[in-house]
This record gives sequence, C-alpha cells and structure tokens, in this order.
Amino acid sequence: MKIVQNRSHRPKPRLSRFARNLLEEWRRLDLPTSEATIVVAVSGGADSAALLLALDEIIKQEKLRLKLVVAHLDHGLRTESRKDAKWVKSLAKDLGHDAASSRVELGQTSKRKPNLEQAARNARYEFLFKTATRKKSKLVLTAHTLDDQAETILLRLLRGSAAEGLAGTASVRELMPGSEIKLVRPLLGWARRDETVDYCQARSIEFRNDEMNNDETFSRVKVRKQLLPLMKSFNNRIVEALSRTAALLSEDAEALASQARVLLDLAGRKGDKNETELPSLNVSILLAAPGAVRRRVLRQWILQARGDLRRVERVHLLAVEKLIEGATGGRVAELPGGMKVTRNRGILELSGKKRLKKNPPTSKIPTL
Repeated sequence: MKIVQNRSHRPKPRLSRFARNLLEEWRRLDLPTSEATIVVAVSGGADSAALLLALDEIIKQEKLRLKLVVAHLDHGLRTESRKDAKWVKSLAKDLGHDAASSRVELGQTSKRKPNLEQAARNARYEFLFKTATRKKSKLVLTAHTLDDQAETILLRLLRGSAAEGLAGTASVRELMPGSEIKLVRPLLGWARRDETVDYCQARSIEFRNDEMNNDETFSRVKVRKQLLPLMKSFNNRIVEALSRTAALLSEDAEALASQARVLLDLAGRKGDKNETELPSLNVSILLAAPGAVRRRVLRQWILQARGDLRRVERVHLLAVEKLIEGATGGRVAELPGGMKVTRNRGILELSGKKRLKKNPPTSKIPTL
C-alpha cells in the first residue's frame, strides 16, 4: 500500500541567519508586514541581490505578506550593463516577482567627470520614484550596508561636513522632498558587504560584478580601497565604530534640529507677507539663540526660499551671521544663484531669484 504523506504537517525550514536579521530590522523600523507593494532596487550586485533574496525567503516562509516589484535602472555606463538588466529581470522572474526596468544614456558623459556619480544617483532616484508612483507603492528599498555608511561618513568628514553630514545616511527618509513615498535602507544598520556575498553564495546565486567599483578615480572607491584598509590597521572594527559614531551624532543633530524648527517659527515674520513672497526673519530673536541653532535656522530659511542648498557653504552662512551680529562688511550677503540677504531695521530679508515651494521639507535640517 502506498503511503501518501500529509505535506501540510511538514515543518517549514528555518529562516537563514541573514533573513532573520533582516526580518528583525524590518520590525524595528515598523515597516508594513502585509497588504503592501514594495519596490526593491536591484542593480545585480551582491548587496541588492542579497536584499531581494532575503525578502523572497521571508515572504515564502509567510513571515511577511507583501508584493515585491524588482526595479532596475541601466545607467548605460558599462558595456555589460544590458546583461546586468537582463540578469535582474531573469532573477525576478525565477523568484516569481514583478520587474520594472528602464535605461538612461549617462554613458555619453566621461566617467572622469566629477558630477557623474551625482547624475547617476539623481537618475536612479527619479526612476525609483516614478516606478513607486506607477505601482502605487509607498516604500522603496535600497541595499546600502554598514560599509556604505562608513564610506559616506569618511567622505563627508574629508569635505568638512557639519554634524548632520557626519550622522551618516538615514535608514528611512522621504524619497523626494515632500513625498509620501519613503526610501528605506533595511541593511544599513547591521549588514556588512561580506555578509551579502556569503548569503548570495549560500543561495547559489552568481551575482553581477561592476568593474566601476574598482575605479579609484571615484572618491568613494578610493576611500574604500585605500583609506578604510589603513584605518582598519588601527581598529579592526572601524566600520562598526564609524556607524556607532554616526548614530550618536544623529541624536545630537536631531536635538539641535528640533530647537531650530522652533526658533525658525518664532523668528519668522507673519501677517505682512503673502505665500508667493520670500520669508523674512527677526534679527533680535536670532541673536538670542546659540550659534549652532541659529545656523541651522539660516539653512532651513534659505532652503525654503531656494528649494535646495546646492553650493551654499559655511562661508555663506557666516556672511549672513555677520549681518545678524551687526559686524562690519556691509548690509548685504551674497548667496549662490543670485540671491541676496539684506538686513533692514532689524529684519533679515531675501531677494533675487527664488524657487519657493508650497510645502518645503521641515522634518530635518538638511546637510550642506
């Protein structure tokens, strides 16, 4: 007699350690566990492949009930990029998830051009935003790791960033200013790059390799290949140490940002300006505040007027502070892009070209 086993009573295999860690972080970040569509950015490298594979493992173990959309943007920077796109699409299909892809022609620009990394980043996030909007998703995931966090902190330190910059990259933020769509980095706080490689290998997935990750003409790659190994000779756990420092600075920066939001509201003049005009600030209220808080107010004030803080540096903020303190050097401070700050009868006013937004971001004072 043939015995038919009841498969419903078979115990499910345990989640891998990598997937368990991801699930723990997912819950810590209070992300949706059911009835949600999630866009996962997958380049084809070990980090993003590991993120997709771990989410797939968790979903198939019924720990999360989510719909995944695998998103891939081909930047057109490499001869192998079309093969990468094809590989990602094939992986998504094999796992049973939807895929969305697109291509841009950044490859026409020399890879030595300093702003290429920023152009690629902008194109990627614009694509992810459009994909999430089209798929009615409120969450976009990227696979940044602890190693990425360490590299970001060192790059910003070398450029002379303030506490907000040295606080590193946030695990959750708005994908675009004022957007309801969130950008989430669920590997950022715990996963090392080596762990993503090991997990892909354990799943028998031969991820894609990007030769540009070895091109030391890019500052990030140079930090990865030269600076971090040197620092590791002083502290073998330098990546984790930098992450802890960033977490502490993030708490301090948020406390100062909270004070700055209150001060901006107090110093802002109300009732004599309509919403299409640039805001103005009361100098006497600003003078009573500590300099660290006051400078954060000035950044947020300028952000509201310009729509961004590109090219606005510490020297510009110090020039505005001289106006506030009544120091010598004139009654006008010049800002990049043609804007000016003028002090007139105890009031700071902005003039010139403007790009005032109806709902400027106020949840966090941005980094310069």
